[in-house]
Amino acid sequence: MAAITRLPLHHHRHAFPIIRPPLPLSKLPHSPSFFRNFYATPLRKFSLTPSLCCVPDQPLQSSSEAGSPSIVGDLLDYLNESWTQFHATAEAKRQLIAAGFQLLNENEEWDLRPGGRYLFTRNMSSLVAFAIGEKYSVGNGFHVIAAHTDSPCLKLKPKSAASKSGFLMVNVQTYGGGLWHTWFDRDLSVAGRVILKARDGSFLHKLVKVKRPLLRVPTLAIHLDRTVNKDGFKPNLETHLIPLLATKLEESSSEVKEKSPPLSSRAAHHPLLMQVLSDELGCAIDDIMSIELNVCDTQPSCLGGGNDEFIFSGRLDNLASSYCALRALIDSCQSTGDLSSEHAIRMVALFDNEEVGSDSVQGAGAPTMFQAMRRIISCLVHEYVGEGAFERAIRQSFLVSADMAHGVHPNFMDKHEEHHRPELQKGLVIKHNANQRYATSGITSFLFKEVGSIHNLPTQEFVVRNDMGCGSTIGPILASGVGIRTVDCGIAQLSMHSVREICGKEDIDIAYKHFKAFYQTFSSVDRKLNVD
Repeated sequence: MAAITRLPLHHHRHAFPIIRPPLPLSKLPHSPSFFRNFYATPLRKFSLTPSLCCVPDQPLQSSSEAGSPSIVGDLLDYLNESWTQFHATAEAKRQLIAAGFQLLNENEEWDLRPGGRYLFTRNMSSLVAFAIGEKYSVGNGFHVIAAHTDSPCLKLKPKSAASKSGFLMVNVQTYGGGLWHTWFDRDLSVAGRVILKARDGSFLHKLVKVKRPLLRVPTLAIHLDRTVNKDGFKPNLETHLIPLLATKLEESSSEVKEKSPPLSSRAAHHPLLMQVLSDELGCAIDDIMSIELNVCDTQPSCLGGGNDEFIFSGRLDNLASSYCALRALIDSCQSTGDLSSEHAIRMVALFDNEEVGSDSVQGAGAPTMFQAMRRIISCLVHEYVGEGAFERAIRQSFLVSADMAHGVHPNFMDKHEEHHRPELQKGLVIKHNANQRYATSGITSFLFKEVGSIHNLPTQEFVVRNDMGCGSTIGPILASGVGIRTVDCGIAQLSMHSVREICGKEDIDIAYKHFKAFYQTFSSVDRKLNVD
């Protein structure tokens, strides 16, 4: 959801592993080395929450369709891997390549063929992947699901090193419209990308993730803020939202003193932070030429609730939509013959910077997707000499703008319009707004719901109250870019833009099935309705 102001993993349908500590928790060792090793272990494949336990070798089932394997386990893996927009894009790229998609480069010529599957990335934070139907002919349309890879977070400032009252602090910027009070008293760390200097003088682009708790933003004790519960917690985002990294070097242990280079007043970042990054990357500090880091919550994504019916995680907005779209594309064309009767081109587009308006080279405001469409058509025209190939293709195209939706909050039901209160576990939410904050029309809503109806998949409706402002999505941006038919939809969730969000497990599988059905059946549905 936008800012407030406006594999081969397709075969990897595993059960969650049973977590069996070798010792009772009360008997676990308490040495510093034990906990260093504990936090150094990979976060993927499971959460530390016991409620994830289930019977091994049995795929997680969704009650929405008994016998159909769930993708929830793989979504948790994706969320735990994707701490930043860079990691989300890199993991999506990895899964697509593992599924047989061919990597393209925007700087090179493309050689495309009907039946082929392709992808490219831009800035390693946005991605476009597509599969060309074997019966494609010039002028046929694109069936697209678009989502975004970014989420509200804290980002390190270009000069992040600061010191206050004996502490080493890390200066941060707020990105997007986050619920910033939820970032206090969390076990935080950093992740993102760096530019490294290679031995031959060239430069390398690498992703980095420090999995152990590294930072913390402490709240002020109630004894020093007696009226906080009455007046509300209202932190100053410039002065109160600064994470602690360590105590000053002269107050640190001798071990840290020996390991950490002396702090320079001219250093852009604390040498201690740079040392942590160099250890993680296995390089010298002097080899790190540039960093672009997010502050991230270290708690793994997991199942929760009395019946394990919820997903507790950061970045559900909008990685849940991104992953459902990604898997739907992969699984809709993974087998021989899946594209044999397809006349259109199936596409997924994942953009960065939606939370701050999309106006960037890697955002939906850039012509990335439409430039790709023109290039695809140019590659496939061959001897065709007619006019308007691209324009006719756009008129036959359809875009699903997938972004998380506001589920009704049981403690704040009056914040929803009385007759439009989406519930968790009840299917995708189709978003409407008469003032075009969403791109849904009566036609596009009908067509998308018809796809779900054919496959017995439920949908819900959402409109904002007339006395409240409405957020927006990439839907109107893309729809107005070249005039592509668009529907805005999303998975219902609670705690949107919190450091820790919640959605329903059932809705993940429903969204995946609806998106997959869209790729597989939209052509036949669209042929039944002629508007112009």
